[in-house]
Amino acid sequence: MNKLQLFILAALVGLAWGCGDSPEPEVEVEVEPIVAPDFNADSAYYFVQKQVDFGPRVPNTPEHDACGEWLASELERFGAEVIVQRARARAFDGKLLELKNIIGQFNPKARSRVLLYAHWDTRPFADKDSTRMDVPIDGANDGGSGVGVLLEIARQLSINPAEIGVDIIFFDGEDYGKPNGVQSIQNDFLEWCLGSQYWSKQPHRYGYRARFGILLDMVGAKNAEFNKEGTSMNYAPHVVRKVWTRAQELGYGHRFLNNQTPETIDDNLFVSEFAGVPSANIVDYKMNVLPMGYGFFHHTHADNMDIIDKEVLGEVGTTVLSVVYSEQ
Repeated sequence: MNKLQLFILAALVGLAWGCGDSPEPEVEVEVEPIVAPDFNADSAYYFVQKQVDFGPRVPNTPEHDACGEWLASELERFGAEVIVQRARARAFDGKLLELKNIIGQFNPKARSRVLLYAHWDTRPFADKDSTRMDVPIDGANDGGSGVGVLLEIARQLSINPAEIGVDIIFFDGEDYGKPNGVQSIQNDFLEWCLGSQYWSKQPHRYGYRARFGILLDMVGAKNAEFNKEGTSMNYAPHVVRKVWTRAQELGYGHRFLNNQTPETIDDNLFVSEFAGVPSANIVDYKMNVLPMGYGFFHHTHADNMDIIDKEVLGEVGTTVLSVVYSEQ
């Protein structure tokens, strides 16, 4: 090896040694702040109570009609452009139901949109109860809670509008499926969610599109557990991930759990399949107790205001509103 080669080798070794001793420059990583919007759980609770005060919201009844008018007027009061989509549908027993899907459009000219929805009707009988089984239930949680949270979200959107378009839909006729052991004129899964089936095939706007949807069903009961619902994981795992991650970032990991439930028949099935809006279902479904499922109050007269928890309403509402405000 000649002197020139030795010089070059020594220089390279010295350079490498010097680089090893030099501290690496610090790179500042910008962390996106977690949006934790105002959500008034007392207000959401009031909206649940108000629905229950109308009485059971069973299609073809005066109580149903009165509550529907109030829901539309509340969305209008909060600045939404409201469409009441009227539909007729056959129930499992052949009865013709007069249904109303109530749609509130916020920032209606925005092309980029998010869909939030719940059902507002209630079960026409208490088929899981041991008494008064033929009497309609209050539906404080099953029906009332999701609508109550969405009405408070609508109120917040009127105060602090989101950058994107938001559509809130209250679907009708979700809970008119047949009781166990009763004959039906339809396939079992088609006798449920009549309003969302209709809207999914005939949306309020031709060619309607949304980035994603979030269904709120039974979101207000004490000790609620929101596991990852199976149909949501089938159609919209990325939406589930978005919502559950945000809930955990907000400190609600004790409520939004990581178990996966069986696939269920709910409004998100038809909105995802027929309308092409991938949707996550936030629904109270117990996995670590026996029997697994929707809780002791489901489709019974125990589904009343006594089981509604403001803290649960607040956690769900804050999570959903945070997801909405984080969309650009």
